[in-house]
Amino acid sequence: MTHPYLSNTIKNLSRTGLVVQNQSQKPPSLLIFIDSVLRGIGQVMLQNNSYTGLIFLIGIFYNSIVLGCAALLGAIISTFSASLLGVNTASIREGLFGFNGALVAIALLYFLEPTWITWGYIILATASSTIMMAATLTLTKVWKLPTLTAPFVVTTLLFILACARFGQLESTGMLPTANLPSAAISIEGIVTASTVIEGVFTGISQVFFQGNSVTGVIFLLGLCINSRIACMAAFLGSLLGVLIAWGMGAAEPAIRAGVFGFNNVLTAITFAGGIFLINKSTALYGLLAVIVTSFVFAALSAALEPIGMPALTSAFILVVWLFILAAPLFSNITLISASDQ
Repeated sequence: MTHPYLSNTIKNLSRTGLVVQNQSQKPPSLLIFIDSVLRGIGQVMLQNNSYTGLIFLIGIFYNSIVLGCAALLGAIISTFSASLLGVNTASIREGLFGFNGALVAIALLYFLEPTWITWGYIILATASSTIMMAATLTLTKVWKLPTLTAPFVVTTLLFILACARFGQLESTGMLPTANLPSAAISIEGIVTASTVIEGVFTGISQVFFQGNSVTGVIFLLGLCINSRIACMAAFLGSLLGVLIAWGMGAAEPAIRAGVFGFNNVLTAITFAGGIFLINKSTALYGLLAVIVTSFVFAALSAALEPIGMPALTSAFILVVWLFILAAPLFSNITLISASDQ
């Protein structure tokens, strides 16, 4: 069920973790499940490593115990749902049915007050993300595209929109509010070195909705344990996002909060992870993708703002899909196909 490009990306990353997947003696089922859940959290940044997932989880708990619980619950529910529905074991073991659930749970708890009914809503949404993941895998297989975080984006937006008709779900006030056109183009605040430094690390932490630069550093450590290339790509992706936002006159508080970094982080990691045969042309191609991500995010944020919806990781998804679909027409850009695995 795993898409060939996504599979190849995963295979190019370390498969180490709490349970080595190719060991001859089968470990206890509970340990396998825990390993799969942690790999699912690691897969949010395309890392098939349960130790990386554990460090990501520690980083989330460092910033917010509530959101840490949400991430763990989301990964558990979505992974268990996949197992219950009979998804093939390999996909579950690689965490491919855990990362969307983790993100959905964090997002809903970020935008909704943590009441008892909200937690029930989260359980339903994370279980639904498993269905969305399976449907997206079937759909994207036609165009030979990775699913990325598309199931998370669709599931989250649908469940947030549904809140407009459910009075028992209380907003935290973190959803976007429409700005006047004049406010949208005004430059707010003065960007300093402190803004850039904090914005880079917070941009990495915002992949999990964590507005904390220390958490961003912890995430980099988790990436480094599994892949130094992914770690460097995440840092450079966030830095590029901050610099572009600064150069284009984005508001200083938004830059400092990492709003313009997290999509770039994911795009950079994806292009550094084995989708393309690495050469000078593909390096420039990936760099262009990361740059374009900043503008696509700004455009999608502006488009969704009037209806009070967040752009989430939609810019990352759209850019990666477009660049993969365009690649076959560029002779200097070589996609690594399933036969190359």
